[in-house]
Amino acid sequence: SVATLRAWEHRYGFPETKRTPGGHRLYSERDILRLKWVKARIDEGMQTAQAIHALQHQEDEGKWASESERILETQQQRRGKNFLLHFHNQLLKALIHHDLEEANQLLGEALGLSSIGETLNEVIIPTMISIGEAWERGDIDVATEHLATQFFRQHLLLWMASGPLPRSISPIILACAPGELHEIGLLMLGVMLRQRRFPIIFLGQSVPLRDLANFVEDIKPSLIVLSAVTEETARSLVEWTKWMPEVAHLGKPLVGYGGRIFTVEPIWRTRIPGIFLGEDLNEAIEKIEQLLR
Repeated sequence: SVATLRAWEHRYGFPETKRTPGGHRLYSERDILRLKWVKARIDEGMQTAQAIHALQHQEDEGKWASESERILETQQQRRGKNFLLHFHNQLLKALIHHDLEEANQLLGEALGLSSIGETLNEVIIPTMISIGEAWERGDIDVATEHLATQFFRQHLLLWMASGPLPRSISPIILACAPGELHEIGLLMLGVMLRQRRFPIIFLGQSVPLRDLANFVEDIKPSLIVLSAVTEETARSLVEWTKWMPEVAHLGKPLVGYGGRIFTVEPIWRTRIPGIFLGEDLNEAIEKIEQLLR
């Protein structure tokens, strides 16, 4: 955000930018590359001052100059190809071999060369699908599958918490259906909404409808998003109007829903009161933006 860049410039002298005669900051491609590098380190868990000092140390030793030149020279060429496929393949390999240090580095590099949205769609989602398929084939065990899931969960929570300054509107509540333990898809939605400056309250796994109703009454959100992956948990959402009759009657706040079950068995879209948000993340984001515009 503008406020963050100003704070960094004031506290750390970073980034050093040129200005127009009117006082507006100008950022070169190299400036943006340096900012992305620092942002990637922060997303990995570094403190801001540590990340900036790490970059300056690399620059002092001459390591950053050659690396940045290489990246700048190849960035446009790579963007013309499916260069993120490389990160997907390598990240999959690292997680299967339980190499979290390598996995963290690969994810940081992917973020340094692409947006969070591109990284989600082209790296994280394909990698999670491949992990799931490997488990179904018996190529990996449950522990490895859980390791990969928790690896991504930790990063997604961090990205959702550190998104840009949210808009001044009522928050969006994200909640899994009662009994639903699969929250990664909802986490991804939360990350993407935060990148678009929507305020988010993420409630996560298995939220009882009675408790959700009380929470909604207290928070007064702009939208409630309910997620279900299985038929059993989708069934538990059928009666949400019983616990929130006023919401159902007034149509405020809006109630949307999504998840794997609504894609593989579309009949469930007719059984849940509310608005089906789409078959994938991009459709859900577009639908939510339309609803709240």
